[in-house]
This record gives sequence, C-alpha cells and structure tokens, in this order.
Amino acid sequence: MKKLVTILALVMLFVSSFAGLNVSHASTNDQGINEKLGLPIVVYGEALSDSQKSEVADLLKVDQHDQVDEFTVNGQDLANYIGGNPNSNMYSSVKILHKDNGAGLTIDIVTPDNITQVTKEMYSNALLTAGVENAEVLVASSVKVSGHSALTGIYKAYDAKGVKLDEERMQVASEELDVATSIAEEEGVDKDKISKLLTEIKKAIAEQDPATREEVEQIVEEQLQALNIELSPEDRQRLTDLFERMRNLNIDFDQVRNQLDDLTGSIQDLVNDEGFWNNLKSAVQNFFRSLSNFISSLFN
Repeated sequence: MKKLVTILALVMLFVSSFAGLNVSHASTNDQGINEKLGLPIVVYGEALSDSQKSEVADLLKVDQHDQVDEFTVNGQDLANYIGGNPNSNMYSSVKILHKDNGAGLTIDIVTPDNITQVTKEMYSNALLTAGVENAEVLVASSVKVSGHSALTGIYKAYDAKGVKLDEERMQVASEELDVATSIAEEEGVDKDKISKLLTEIKKAIAEQDPATREEVEQIVEEQLQALNIELSPEDRQRLTDLFERMRNLNIDFDQVRNQLDDLTGSIQDLVNDEGFWNNLKSAVQNFFRSLSNFISSLFN
C-alpha cells in the first residue's frame, strides 16, 4: 500500500506541474454596453440545429454580454458577398467586438479542431485585405468545416451595422483565402509559412509600390526565395494574379503596416514554438521512462 501511495504521489506531482499550461482565448469579459463602439455582434451559420447553435453560443461566450446584436448567415449571403454557391450550408459562426482606432485586428479560433483549413493568421490577412480593422473576432463551429464561410459572416455583420466594405476587396480577400488554403493542401506547404509569405508580399508591395505586373511578379518570386518555398508554375501564377488584382484595386497596405508587422511576429512565434513543444515532448517521455523504471524497482 505504501508503494502505491508513493507512485500516485509522483503521478499527481507530474500532472500538477503542467496544470498551469492552458490555452488562453481573447478576452471578452463583459464591461457593460460600450456606447461608443456599439454592441458585440454574433453571426450564426444558418445550417446549425438549435442544439448546435446553443453549443456555439457557449463557445463564443455570448452570455458574457448583457446585450448582443444577432444575425444569421446563409448560402445566399455567400453568393451576394463573394460570389459563392447560394445552396451552401453555413456552419461557421463568429462574434465581433469593435475596438478603438489603432487597437488592431485580433482573431481567435475557439474551435481549432473544427476549422480544418483556415488559420487565424490566414483570417487576419484576408480581413486586412477586405478592409476590416480594429476588431476582435472569434470564430467557432460545432462541426468540422474548412472555415471559409466565416468571412461571409463577418462581412454580413459589418453590412448589417451600416459599415459598407468594398465589394471587390471582399471578393479578393476570399480569393486570397482560397489560394492560401489550396497551396497549403496541394503543395504540402506549412500553413503558417503560407501566411508569412502572404504577409511579406503585402509588406513588400507597401514598400516598393509596384507599377506593373512584372514588378508584382518579381516581388512574389523574391519572397518565395526568401522563405525557401517551392511552388509549381501554376501556383506562382495564381499568387501573381492575386496580388496584381490587389494592385489594381489600389489597396494601400501601408495603412495597416503595423498590423502586418504584428502578424509577421505572431507567425514567427508559432514557428519558434516548435522547439518548445519538442522539448516538452522529450521531457514527458523521459519522465514516464524514469517513472516506469522506478515502479519496476519497487516490485523487484
């Protein structure tokens, strides 16, 4: 019995040592109604059942707020905002909290296991392209989805509140998300690396202000080389087409340069964290190996 107590104590000590490691989501604590910025906005996917909608509301911590503006997004909205299939089932849901100018844009995917293709950095990049700034955005789904339709919910929320986003910029942002996810999936490039590529291209465009398609193509090639990313000629062409379209829309990325810098930093932090998790994995393996040896010694 004494040996069993000793073993249990060691296990509890190990578990408690990692109890402080948890995932922190963006802060949405209720501070009453912000009369300057307005109510929080929640947009639910129309395909959600009542029980799924309730689950999503819990995930988005809707009950933290005294009041919210609620909307529903459907396939017709997808067609209206970004030219998608009007018969699409919409599951992705979002909560948006407007922030003061200069606060920047933050994205939190509260159900990362259910958003299978789009990362928060991809959302950030696409939303900056669309013209969305100074907001805290939370994305959730109760079922596994690619995550593309969350953009439509965000666009509808802004539209419903009287904030008109440029239609062409919204479509380009959707195209950007499609290009990013397809390259990551088809070419086998890490999603974070693709996000960094898009961010660095935008920063280079802001710095160099290319006047021709050839100059845009040169920027794309330079950033691919800098990040050591190998793509097919077709995908290189897709990237050039995407950013040439942005250039023709006169999207001024210099206006959001600070947010692009912040985005680059956050992506780099994710890359650097790989070493931490590898070390943690090694430490856990070593602990259990030592624990196993110790337990064996007690009974020998």
